[in-house]
Amino acid sequence: MQLLKNRKAIVVFTDLDGTLLDHNYSFTQTQPMINCLLSLGVRMVFCSSKTKSEIEFYRRRMGVKDPFISENGACIFVPKNYFSKHKAYSTSNGQYDLIELGTPYSVIRKTFEKLRETCGFTMIGFGDLTLKEIVATSGLSESLAKLAKKREYTEPFLVDQKKIEEVLEAIRREGLVCVKGGRFFHLSGKHDKGEATGALKKLFANELGEVVSVGVGDQLNDLCMLNVVDIPIMIKDRPIRDVWKDILKKIVSFQN
Repeated sequence: MQLLKNRKAIVVFTDLDGTLLDHNYSFTQTQPMINCLLSLGVRMVFCSSKTKSEIEFYRRRMGVKDPFISENGACIFVPKNYFSKHKAYSTSNGQYDLIELGTPYSVIRKTFEKLRETCGFTMIGFGDLTLKEIVATSGLSESLAKLAKKREYTEPFLVDQKKIEEVLEAIRREGLVCVKGGRFFHLSGKHDKGEATGALKKLFANELGEVVSVGVGDQLNDLCMLNVVDIPIMIKDRPIRDVWKDILKKIVSFQN
């Protein structure tokens, strides 16, 4: 299949865990559809609570070369020279231009330790866990757990569900936010997937003209992303393979 000329550019913003990846962190079910979307010229933006290092792992494996959003909207990573018309990045390195929206991990971690002391009950963050404990808690392989520990902006943590309201109130007093992911709560600065998605949408529109944006997620922390796209898709009880087959059909229909 080839992307037809004179058609709107299509950008898919997708979560990873439970959305593009199954609950074993495998993309075997969705890779055929992603291959087809990429062959159509669709831009694939991974927008996840995962770290930069984790997302890079999946981008390499899946053959995706588009920008991505790490740690629940904390940072937008744009491959060098990807956009020709935008120069107002927060910073750059040898591989990416960055738009940073998040608070540095050192600040988040220090505040997490303060919250734990203030609340007076057990809160366990990624910074407290050994590699083996992360593997046991998350179900990640050891190699992926190493990538998950390379945090730059957010602290995933575990706490007794009965205590969460008290924790949330303490977090608000510190001027930070907490979002619930699939397995962990995530402590972060005042950023979210919606803000980052909106900023990246503008870059695509500035470069490509009119853009159709699709958003795919499965958790509450994805709602803010889904609220800023043209076509929001929340995965609930459907198999992810079936959802992505439907997405592919819908996008093919745009091209015809």
